[in-house]
Amino acid sequence: MKIPAAVVQKLGHYVYLYVSPLDNKVFYVGKGKGARALAHLEHANNRNVGKRIREIQKAGKEPRIEILAHALPSAEVALRIETAAIDLLGLSDLTNQTSGWKSSELGRAALDDLVAKYTRQKAKITEPAILIRINQLFRFGMEPVELYDATRGIWKIGEDRNKAKYAFAVYQGVIREAYSIAHWLPAGSTFNTRENHEDFVGSDRWEFVGKVADAELRSRYVNKFVGHLFPYGFQSPIKYVNVKEAE
Repeated sequence: MKIPAAVVQKLGHYVYLYVSPLDNKVFYVGKGKGARALAHLEHANNRNVGKRIREIQKAGKEPRIEILAHALPSAEVALRIETAAIDLLGLSDLTNQTSGWKSSELGRAALDDLVAKYTRQKAKITEPAILIRINQLFRFGMEPVELYDATRGIWKIGEDRNKAKYAFAVYQGVIREAYSIAHWLPAGSTFNTRENHEDFVGSDRWEFVGKVADAELRSRYVNKFVGHLFPYGFQSPIKYVNVKEAE
């Protein structure tokens, strides 16, 4: 299959979809120009895409290629539309290996999260607490248990951990959830939904068990900004607040 030169000119920058004729579901979202939409048929750099295409061909069919949007004014616009499509369809249902361009910054998010991000209403924390940055683990739309498990471990953390009553999950400087800490235990001691959690058994790391904080405390802190409490260049994911008062 070839795309005629006259059509290439009309397409310009575009976003394309690969659809399986076996179930009529989109299994890949991409962007490009020229003949990019055909590239996966011969040389699929993404192994998951190639595998799905071969499954379809083994069934005696070919994937259906659809153009979601074309004649776009720039490559950046195509990137943004690609990101929106991936966010909408869900990475778990696609063969794309990663989320779209700047998805964590500009992609799908709850309105409350965006209000918190852009207003940056500073939290005034009065309780002994630990701020825990989970920038590498957080994603919008996480299940509550996933957020809990991402927050509670696995950390290199000293004895001062026992002075804190609460742990706050922090992403991009904003508190995403607040937990009441019951106990700290050696890493790997409890069931956890995170992969490779058991690899930390016997290490010098720790995890806490607890529960979501009460509604009154959450109303004061969740979606509030605490980025100002992490000094420039501060590398640790852990920041204590008011722990001295807890002695």
